[in-house]
Amino acid sequence: MLQLSEFVASRMGLHFPRERWGDLERNIVPAAKEFDFPDTEAFIQWLMKSTVSMEHLEILTSHLTVNETYFWREPEVFNALIEKILPEIIRSKTKDEKRLRIWSAGCSTGEEPYSIAIALHKAIPEIKDWNITILATDINPRILRKAAAGVYGEWSFRNAPAWLKERYFCCNIDGKYEINSDIKKMVVFAYLNLAEDIYPTPVNNTNAMDIIFCRNVLMYFVPNRGRQVAHNLYKSLVDGGYFMVSACELSQIQFPQFSSVNFPGAIVYKKDTRGFVQPKLEDNYLPEIEFAQPEIFASTTLPEDDKTELQKDTYKEALGLYAQGQYAQTVKTLEEIPNISATLAVRALANEGKLSEALCLCEKAIIKEKLNPILHYLRAAILQEQNSEDGAIASLKRALYLDPNLILAHFTLGNLMLRQGNIQNTKKCFRNALSLLDALKQDDILPESDGLTAGRFREIVNATMQAGVPL
Repeated sequence: MLQLSEFVASRMGLHFPRERWGDLERNIVPAAKEFDFPDTEAFIQWLMKSTVSMEHLEILTSHLTVNETYFWREPEVFNALIEKILPEIIRSKTKDEKRLRIWSAGCSTGEEPYSIAIALHKAIPEIKDWNITILATDINPRILRKAAAGVYGEWSFRNAPAWLKERYFCCNIDGKYEINSDIKKMVVFAYLNLAEDIYPTPVNNTNAMDIIFCRNVLMYFVPNRGRQVAHNLYKSLVDGGYFMVSACELSQIQFPQFSSVNFPGAIVYKKDTRGFVQPKLEDNYLPEIEFAQPEIFASTTLPEDDKTELQKDTYKEALGLYAQGQYAQTVKTLEEIPNISATLAVRALANEGKLSEALCLCEKAIIKEKLNPILHYLRAAILQEQNSEDGAIASLKRALYLDPNLILAHFTLGNLMLRQGNIQNTKKCFRNALSLLDALKQDDILPESDGLTAGRFREIVNATMQAGVPL
């Protein structure tokens, strides 16, 4: 088991110390069977010696982590959500900004995101007046298909209050319980690998979240990978946003950038950039997190006429701030060089959750640069976050008219077609994206992707097609 535990730690970031080798040995057996290996030892040797694809690693991960969950898990958290957290967030929204974005990261079979949707129904009387996004992601396409179906057995309700099943589910002819359509349509399921993929980014709709649930997920990661995931989730939250982990994962050492908030029976974390002070820790205790390098934003550059040394230094500083998730400071720094391309400022504003400001700036930039396909793509991304699908589709078509090779636009348009049930156009868009990716090297960085490689994006497109659910 030593070899296998070292393999899953190095390749997958999963932590199996000696005291958990029994779990590792037990869970590797069904994984071997799925890979058509009747002998578990032969399967382990194959893993050690072969070039294993990311798809194979994700299937293996799904066996080594527990997909077992149920509705209204840790009810004290949902009580805090309904009685304290949501009222606070709702009060903070302006009359013209009734928008709420929540992410269930590592959603498994869907009980958690549907519970969140039910909690919103209980907490918000005039919920139809709100623009609500509940993003639910997982690395297992088969699990996502099951979650999207919204059909459950009695075991999924084992600790749920009686009213939940009675009010929000109906019993079908198979004796299973299917979630009401009003709740079901509130949740968008999507493929995403927390350990490998890039977030926050408009590419996968993971930016500007008000609340993130990531429960019973981070405990599987080796410490350094877990801290990197936590840092990326921190960046995905708006200032004042809430971060929910399970009771067994609570740790101020693991999540030093968050402030802890105590509610009756529950502790949650909050992003408060105004009060955050980086704690001083021993160098050998917590290795420094490696932030994304500014080079990944190479497509967002200064116009040639404006490239004085001072401006280049200021712009590089802004890129570094953006990479660390300091979006407000990014915008403030960019104000010192007003003649730059607006794309980075638009992204930073969107990641702050200031969608109206981001859209206004983007549209002003389009007036000056009507033929810039990236600006039209960013406009589409903002409109998508605002759930204005028709406007987003129009902007994406304009971007593709200006640049037919803009891979991200093909993929985003395919996702919107999938949400609308237009399967024929969905397949066409995804095939276009894959065809363009075939012309690139595995390690080529896609423009405006925040550092996503062509090889990884090909895997994402294929997994999305396999799952049958949009990003």
